[in-house]
Amino acid sequence: MKSRREFLKQASSAAFAVAVNPAALARALAEQQAVKFPGEDGMVLRSFRFVDLESPVEYFNTWLTPVPHFFVRNHMFEPSELEAGEWRLTIGGEVEQPLTLSYVDLRKMEAHSVVNTLECAGNGRAFYRPQLPGIQWGKGAVGTARFSGPRLRDLLQRAGVKANGKHLMFRGLDDVPGKVPPFVRSIPIEKALDGDTLIATHMNGSPLTKHHGFPARLLVPGWIGSASCKWLAELKVLETEFAGNFMSPGYRMPNQPVQPGQAPKPEDTHPVTALTVKSVIAGPVDGVNLRPGRIVVHGAAWAGEADVQKVDISVDGGATWNGATLAHEHAHYAWRLWSYAWKPTKAGDYAVLSRATDTLGRTQPAAASWNPGGYLNNSIDRVSVHVA
Repeated sequence: MKSRREFLKQASSAAFAVAVNPAALARALAEQQAVKFPGEDGMVLRSFRFVDLESPVEYFNTWLTPVPHFFVRNHMFEPSELEAGEWRLTIGGEVEQPLTLSYVDLRKMEAHSVVNTLECAGNGRAFYRPQLPGIQWGKGAVGTARFSGPRLRDLLQRAGVKANGKHLMFRGLDDVPGKVPPFVRSIPIEKALDGDTLIATHMNGSPLTKHHGFPARLLVPGWIGSASCKWLAELKVLETEFAGNFMSPGYRMPNQPVQPGQAPKPEDTHPVTALTVKSVIAGPVDGVNLRPGRIVVHGAAWAGEADVQKVDISVDGGATWNGATLAHEHAHYAWRLWSYAWKPTKAGDYAVLSRATDTLGRTQPAAASWNPGGYLNNSIDRVSVHVA
């Protein structure tokens, strides 16, 4: 009997061959009865090989995203079945006292909770022109959840970070195929020691699921999703930024804007860190036919380490703007839900736009700056609707 990994390897080439044809892909998946994603009903499959699932924008209607509706991003194969009792986390490098911690050790430590909007750096990559390689995320590689677990700072203080320790490397238990470089990255020690950076064991009050990093993951609030390493196994304090494929050339932005299709020199780039300001229209959905009367335009807006200050809506393609109402649920790193009541005065085609502004004074641009990684696309969101 084939293992799941063997099955996925064999089937992935066929799935990608028909990926440009949604109907053909759907038929191919339907024929493979072994390919199931329990508890992930309604999600959009973006990668068959490593399991990448996108949330439909219609799911952005609750402040906390239910786990079955939370996007899934994998760079490699998910690890084989993990047992909490056998899992270990090591902390080494530039520390006074290297540590090895069990899941029970983590659960004995004081827990802290952070409501955080987690977004893949490549969310919106599909909309860049010219198109770029990588997962063709639409708008749904983002979700908000309450993550809980001990502060990373508490673990590092127990280990004793040396004065020359300036960066923290992290490695998960991803099952690395062939000669693919392992998924290893690092963050500055200042962010690692922030009181809201966690070793998360729970998500929305329940233990992490396998798709989301069971038994423990990093939670680096306000930063791109790749900083919040899943299936965490190793932490290592370094003197310098980790040198590896997923730090360079991966996950870097040009220091200065580049022309579409051009690549900057490696020395003219910097790591992608915090998320920027962004909003998404959850409803009405693009292309829908609406009846006359009161229409509620609604969605979500977030700003990484900043807070959302306002969201403006245009129903005439950007000619005029009006303020939306922000929902009362609020946390520092979490998105704000918003709504705007609109009553069209006549039938016809309308372009509905949303534009967020944050407390740093940043406002979504009409078009995000193209970059060769397809990262941080925060262009003003737009849907087209027809009023009968």
